[in-house]
Amino acid sequence: MIWDIHGHLSGIAGATATERMARLMAVADRMGIERLCLSMGLTFEFDPKPDELRRQNDAVLGALAHHHDRALGLVYLNPKHTQASLEELERCVAHGPMVGIKLWVAVRCSSELLDPLVARAVELKAPLLQHTWHKVTGNLPGESTTDDLAELARRHPQAQFICGHSGGDWLLGLQALRHSRNVVVETGGFDPTVGYVEMAVRELGAERVIFGSDVPGRSYASQISKVRGAEIEEFEKRMILRDNLRGILRPILEAKGLRP
Repeated sequence: MIWDIHGHLSGIAGATATERMARLMAVADRMGIERLCLSMGLTFEFDPKPDELRRQNDAVLGALAHHHDRALGLVYLNPKHTQASLEELERCVAHGPMVGIKLWVAVRCSSELLDPLVARAVELKAPLLQHTWHKVTGNLPGESTTDDLAELARRHPQAQFICGHSGGDWLLGLQALRHSRNVVVETGGFDPTVGYVEMAVRELGAERVIFGSDVPGRSYASQISKVRGAEIEEFEKRMILRDNLRGILRPILEAKGLRP
C-alpha cells in the first residue's frame, strides 16, 4: 500500500470539494493508495491574500470531512501574510485535522518571512512540504529552488522539510540537498525518467525519499512507475512508497489520536 504526500483537488471534475474528493478516492482505490495528503483548494492561487487562504483551506477541510481514515490535509500558507498564516496554522493544524504545511510560490523559501511559520511547525511536529523547481526559462519571482530550501533547512535544523518535486531538475536538486539531513525529497510532478530514483537513493539514502504524485496534474500510474521500475531493492521501494512518510507523520498523527 502507498502513502502519497502530494495531491490536489484542482483539475478534478466536480462542482464541490466533496464531489471531487469522491472521484479522487475512486482512483486512489484502484491504484493502491492507502493514505493521501491534500493541499490547496479548488483552484490554484499563486499569491493568496488572507481571505483566499481561508477559502482554500476550507475546501480541503470539506474534502477531508468523510475520509479521515484515508485522507490527510496540509494547510496552505502564504509567508507574506504572517499573522494570517499563523492563524490558519492554529485553526487547521493545532486545533484542526491537518497534519502539515504546504508552501508554494508566493515567497522564496530562503526568506526570513518563513521563520515564524517554521518555528511553530516544529512545536506542532508538523512537516513542511515546499514546492521547488529549477526552470530553464527562469523561475517565477517567488518560486523556490532547492538551494533556497537548503538555506532554510540550515536555519531550522529541528524542522522536517519535504522537497516538492526534488527540484524538478532532479540532477541539480539532489546535489543541492545532499547534506541537508532534515530534508527528504518527494518523487512527484515530473515525467518518469530512468535513473532518478536510483540517484536519489544513492545520493541521499532510501530513508530520505518519499512518494508523491502531484495528482491530478500527474497520473498515479506514471508516478508510481518511477519507484516500481527503479533498479533498487524491494525493501527500499517499500520505504519510499509508504514507510518513510508514515514515519515522518507518526508523531503528529499520534499526537492527534489518529492511526499512523
